[in-house]
Amino acid sequence: MSITRALPSKSLVIRINLVFLAFFLFIYAFLLLRPSSSLYRDGAPPLVRCSLRECHQKVDKGIQMKAVLEETNQTKNPNPKGKMGKREKPSFLNEMGKWMKIGIVNMEEEDLSEWKMHGETIPIQFEKVSELFEWKDLFPEWIDEEEEIDGPLCPEIPMPKFENHGSMDMVVAKLPCKYPQEGWGRDVFRLQVHLVVANLAVKNGRRGWSAKTTKVVLLSKCRPMVELFRCDDLVRQEGEWWWFEPEMARLEQKVALPVGSCNLALPLWGKGIDEVYDLSKIMTKTSTVKREAYATVLHSSESYVCGAITLAQSLLRTGTKRDLILLLDNSISVPKRNALARAGWKIRLITRIRNPKAEKHSYNEYNYSKFRLWQLTGYDKIIFIDSDVVVLRNLDLFFHFPQMSATGNDGSIFNSGIMVIEPSNCTFELFMEIRNEVVSYNGGDQGFLNEVFVWWHRFPRRVNFLKNFWSNTSFEASMKNQLFGSDPPKLYAIHYLGLKPWQCYRDYDCNWDLADQKVYASDVAHARWWRVHDAMDKELQGLCGLTERRKIELEWDRKKAREAGSSDGHCRINVTDPRRFV
Repeated sequence: MSITRALPSKSLVIRINLVFLAFFLFIYAFLLLRPSSSLYRDGAPPLVRCSLRECHQKVDKGIQMKAVLEETNQTKNPNPKGKMGKREKPSFLNEMGKWMKIGIVNMEEEDLSEWKMHGETIPIQFEKVSELFEWKDLFPEWIDEEEEIDGPLCPEIPMPKFENHGSMDMVVAKLPCKYPQEGWGRDVFRLQVHLVVANLAVKNGRRGWSAKTTKVVLLSKCRPMVELFRCDDLVRQEGEWWWFEPEMARLEQKVALPVGSCNLALPLWGKGIDEVYDLSKIMTKTSTVKREAYATVLHSSESYVCGAITLAQSLLRTGTKRDLILLLDNSISVPKRNALARAGWKIRLITRIRNPKAEKHSYNEYNYSKFRLWQLTGYDKIIFIDSDVVVLRNLDLFFHFPQMSATGNDGSIFNSGIMVIEPSNCTFELFMEIRNEVVSYNGGDQGFLNEVFVWWHRFPRRVNFLKNFWSNTSFEASMKNQLFGSDPPKLYAIHYLGLKPWQCYRDYDCNWDLADQKVYASDVAHARWWRVHDAMDKELQGLCGLTERRKIELEWDRKKAREAGSSDGHCRINVTDPRRFV
């Protein structure tokens, strides 16, 4: 009897166990096959791979391939839907209306569900630039401007297929930002995202009435690149959200230029063999005088007054009709100001701006005064020229190009001796705001500007030809001196580095007398400057005299050069410069 009672009890236990086993198998299968579950995404694959490796050794090869595919997918999409960040949308989005077409760039990590309430969101796919791609690939120190070998080439930055997307009312993008890492502004991926957004706005954006201009909304803890998205076009900033309405004509010109200084913004040669690049269209556009001017700056000393007078006279000799604007401070005496005005400058009095990182009484203590150029908002464009430059050919055609256009210097930086800028009060205010934090590589304005305008456009070096001989070879000296002396001139301007011509006797370049200055010495370039000087009015020439102190310094340098046995022989030349005896 007890046996017959035990049998049903055992059967019942078996049935209950089977039910529980089936239930657990069902739950296990449910979790395994449910792709939208975050539990599956985050925890199940490692568990399944482990159990499969342990229990089914024969299929290891297949499992290894699956692991590779999973790792590849994770690399492509490191933040799947289950991990998207929920970020509060900017309040100004409510002002933009609904039923918009919104291009989405680099926003895979963001939850965009709230944005869909305002219209159709269109993900813009593009291939991320390789991590091996460096800034110096886009901004090399030297390029083959003369096309003596194969000509300059730029590497390609991958872009979306813009033709696959229709018109857009708004472009929204998340910008990479590695701040405060050193060199964070020279991040190629950061530039790529900026260029994708700018090209979308130009190629797929709406134009016409201001209400229908394509809006650009950027998410970034760093300020977006001022070279593409100007502070003048900033409608509002809210936390890390930046709302721009770009001036499309400016932006269109920007994205049409080479992607970096790896190619010239203005080529020297056309597509044919020995065919000079056709400048006629640009010259036609720039032949009409617009709100444009040439400018230079004098402050803290009168030592460059002669240079500024000669610069003005050289500009006028090229036939330009643009205004010549001179910014100067109270260190320039009234008689000197009057002479500068007679030379052709329109005088603007400024207050100097101190470089907070400069030592007191150093040469660069007040060189941030150059920022005042951006306050010349009565002009749309300014070509700034250092006062130790002489201009040999008309530069008006370079007003065609945008800020920041200049010639190359060392590494990936430009030389600020001649540059195209676009005055803007908010840009000036930005400079003043960040001057304490920006580290200038040379302690001066050139280093500062190169940290702000990292994306710039290269002019041929003939536009701002530096008087130096770094390689110290006879070939370099022969080639450069031929350019310095060419008539008609092949160079647009000569930039006199080292000791300046008016600081030397006119008989020869006094840079020869100093061992560490010989790299700047050229008698041909020196004579060229004096030809410009001699064509000036005699009264203006009188501003280029030598002080008694300077005469003593020149004689001392000549004496030391003779004692050192200087082989070039310049220190033994019989000086005939009449200024020596005045």
